Amino acid sequence: MLALHAIDTLGGGHRDISFGQNKRGDRTLSARADRPACYWRLTSPVAGFNYIACYRMEEWMGMNRTFMRRLGASAPLTLLLLGSFLLLTACGGETRVATTESPAVLRPDKNEPPEAQVGAEATPAAVPSSSPSPTLTAAYEPEETDSNANKEQLESEPPLQKQRKLPQGFVYADEVIPSARLEIRYYTDYNFVGTRISGYEAPVAILTAEAAAALKAVSDELESKGYALLIYDAYRPQKAVDHFIRWSKDPEDTKTKQIFYPEVDKTKVFKLGFVASKSGHSRGSTVDLSLVDKWTGIPTDMGSPYDFFGEISAHGTKLITAEQTANRNLLKAAMVKHGFKPYNKEWWHYTLKDEPYPKKYFDFDVE
Repeated sequence: MLALHAIDTLGGGHRDISFGQNKRGDRTLSARADRPACYWRLTSPVAGFNYIACYRMEEWMGMNRTFMRRLGASAPLTLLLLGSFLLLTACGGETRVATTESPAVLRPDKNEPPEAQVGAEATPAAVPSSSPSPTLTAAYEPEETDSNANKEQLESEPPLQKQRKLPQGFVYADEVIPSARLEIRYYTDYNFVGTRISGYEAPVAILTAEAAAALKAVSDELESKGYALLIYDAYRPQKAVDHFIRWSKDPEDTKTKQIFYPEVDKTKVFKLGFVASKSGHSRGSTVDLSLVDKWTGIPTDMGSPYDFFGEISAHGTKLITAEQTANRNLLKAAMVKHGFKPYNKEWWHYTLKDEPYPKKYFDFDVE
């Protein structure tokens, strides 16, 4: 006879499930079991083999008797088919109880690395800051997202060698804030001008020591909430501002219009307050930044891209969602708490209130 024995090594029980024949010669299935699932061992004195297969009791009990009759009257054929089926579903040579319960559902914690969230309930991933708001879709449709537009260009650069002759009182931001991510747009051609900006000789962020220290405090606070800083620009030489001025006076150059200023006349960007002829960045204590998930690096959705000239980029705009507003306010609250003041037209722009050089504009290169 062909018998399928259920072995419960943990519970100490022994249950049998066997195939036999009824009075009409039909294949039958009988079983005794008091638990929902276990590993099964198939034995056949005739065939002379033992085999271990993993199956749930309810799956065996659910087999249709008609299906068993259709296997035919030939015991060898039945054995061959059943053996092949079990071979495909075998799960090892040891016997143990298999649980039918689902693992506990856990909610991801932004302060835990992704590998610690295995089995966590799926939650929507943070939307990159380049994702346009529904109200902006018609105007803003870049071919590349803000978060990866510069990746290939930056990766193709030779290893970074920092210039150690910074003016007194200036530091590299990433040396004060190691967790900060840098995406220095003006070092690349992915910016509103469409080319690398004068004075940007390296993709680094430079700040006054006072601004960097205050920004470190911001970073520490937000890191405890699962975020890291994403810096787009910091100190900006005056020669870069002069480059912006030349660009604004060339009405024929509109190659980046659909991405950065679809509804704005470029000749009016200074008058409208999106760019300044004397920038706070040139004093060394102003920073353009956003937030990313500290584990994945995915940018937080702020409702509009960095350097987008339009009403949607202003604090308090009604053109973004409540969640996007909350994200902006999270950054704003931390920046204000640690001594920075926001710029109303640009959610990314902050200047240290007690800046050390309030009336001095620098022009050394970013290198």
